Amino acid sequence: MEQDSRTAGGIVVGVDGSPSSQKALRWAVEQARLTGATVEAVLCWTLPTVYGRAPMSVDRELGHAAEKVLAKAVDEATGDVRPVRIRKTAVLGNASEVLVERSHGADLLVVGSRGRGGFAGALLGSVGQHCVQHARCPVVVVRAAPA
Repeated sequence: MEQDSRTAGGIVVGVDGSPSSQKALRWAVEQARLTGATVEAVLCWTLPTVYGRAPMSVDRELGHAAEKVLAKAVDEATGDVRPVRIRKTAVLGNASEVLVERSHGADLLVVGSRGRGGFAGALLGSVGQHCVQHARCPVVVVRAAPA
């Protein structure tokens, strides 16, 4: 599912399955509907920390699992009707680095305010903070509704 790391125009949105990223994905889809842009939904995954190297089958299994999580997130955000063109990209790598790399040539980068990790009280998570500071295009940070 991985594609060229440079997005030619369009809207890149980081997805991790958190409520904030789901809201960011819905926002990006609506913005694309209004502007005619293509959405690239990006889910990043990493290998678990282990001593030595995991077998290649683990790499493939985790990659397939990431693709399923991404497909489910896109389905939940858009329903059965796809109002815009959406490319789904599940990629092995650090989310902060991958999203900044994908911002090169993009019209817009959209992230949720907080992902699944970190401190629950933080207003902006580490990935969002990194993207705001280093992205090569405008960044929109979308907050999830308070719990």
